[in-house]
Amino acid sequence: MKTILFTVLLIGLLPCGKAQYQQHMNTQEEVTAITAVLQQYYFKGLYEGDTSLLARAFLPGTQLFGDVNRQPYAKTLDQYLDGVAHRASPKAAGKTFEPEIIAIDVINSIAIAKLHVKMYDFNYYNFLTFHKVNDKWLIVHKTLTHVAES
Repeated sequence: MKTILFTVLLIGLLPCGKAQYQQHMNTQEEVTAITAVLQQYYFKGLYEGDTSLLARAFLPGTQLFGDVNRQPYAKTLDQYLDGVAHRASPKAAGKTFEPEIIAIDVINSIAIAKLHVKMYDFNYYNFLTFHKVNDKWLIVHKTLTHVAES
């Protein structure tokens, strides 16, 4: 009898828990705002090599980690922007640049975006963590890896 009552109680609570979680999920409006940051600042800044544009997508002090060709990669935002500034942009070099947003997940004031970016001879996957600061979505952490195409 206790097992049946416990099961009924548990089943009754499950929908409440799920509804509560869904209440905290943000609307398509937030996904649209993050998509705009990615397209207008992140992708465009990368493609054109425009570091002032690219910097607008990031919170100052952001750190970047990952691996490129199986070598560890760790940079501050300033180091990253300096690297972008001192290389030929894909646009100027006439190189491949194919950005794709795979997914964006938003909960309250945080979000994560999974991206696939083909540029030069690299096949990058990025995971970008966003935080909404003063009503603006900004990248607060970036991880990346290069995956060799088979």
